[in-house]
Amino acid sequence: MHRAIIASVSELPRDPQWLGSRPCPVIAYGAGAASASADVLVPDLAAARAIEKRVLAWPVAAMTLVQVLRSTALLPAAQALDVESMAFATLQGGEEFAAWQRSARRGPPPLPVQAGDPVLLSREGAVIEAVLNRAGTRNAISVEMRDAWVEALQLLEADESVEELRFRALGACFSVGGELHEFGLAPDPATAHWVRTVHSPARLLARLGTRVSFFVHGACIGSGIELPAFAARLVAHPETFFQLPELQMGLIPGAGGTVSIARRIGRQRTAWMVLTGRRISARTALEWGLVDALVDVSSAPP
Repeated sequence: MHRAIIASVSELPRDPQWLGSRPCPVIAYGAGAASASADVLVPDLAAARAIEKRVLAWPVAAMTLVQVLRSTALLPAAQALDVESMAFATLQGGEEFAAWQRSARRGPPPLPVQAGDPVLLSREGAVIEAVLNRAGTRNAISVEMRDAWVEALQLLEADESVEELRFRALGACFSVGGELHEFGLAPDPATAHWVRTVHSPARLLARLGTRVSFFVHGACIGSGIELPAFAARLVAHPETFFQLPELQMGLIPGAGGTVSIARRIGRQRTAWMVLTGRRISARTALEWGLVDALVDVSSAPP
């Protein structure tokens, strides 16, 4: 059974139905008219082989990723988030994620929880500012932090006099993503899917994104970029970097990234970010459309 298909773009069929009939990632190199028949595009065979190596290490997660990206491209955001969440839950019950959990248990213990609200809210006129306040954990999105995001977004939804909700963060970075020590703590994958369905910042951001802006800096990893990508305006400090490392955990982006990021930069570049796990710079993010502007946001948003 193929776990990955590597081909030059010139060798790929032009039939738009062909890709959907292939269950595994299709990695193409070069350029040509059939580039839409690939899940990810790279410049040369060496780069394709490097991705293949990672696909072979986590074949189930890699397969699930490309299937989700293909199937959700034309769905409304809410339905696309349903697909992502169900796929994420499926992978949480798999051996690739279990292997990561076993290795993670041997890592350092979680950092102590900081005092104070995880998100500081203030209002001036028609603008609410939400400031992530967990610098000691690099603003990891724990359950506590997630709930605070939901509260801020529900406030925006309930009050039509608020024209804009602005997110920024204290500390060295905007957010390193999900709190890894909390991964897999739900009693079962079905319950985890239920929580993501009824208590998700991503769903609120998908509805309210036209009234939300983000000003990010430092590391934006996993959900630390998946959630901001829903906003109408996403501004980054020039030294910011972005990364989607979920594959090596046996997972796919699960905070909305297969929807938010793919709709900013396309499914092929999203697949490249996940399958390679590589960082991209703020300049590349701007060129791709992942962010809207580069500004020194270390002090306050413009």
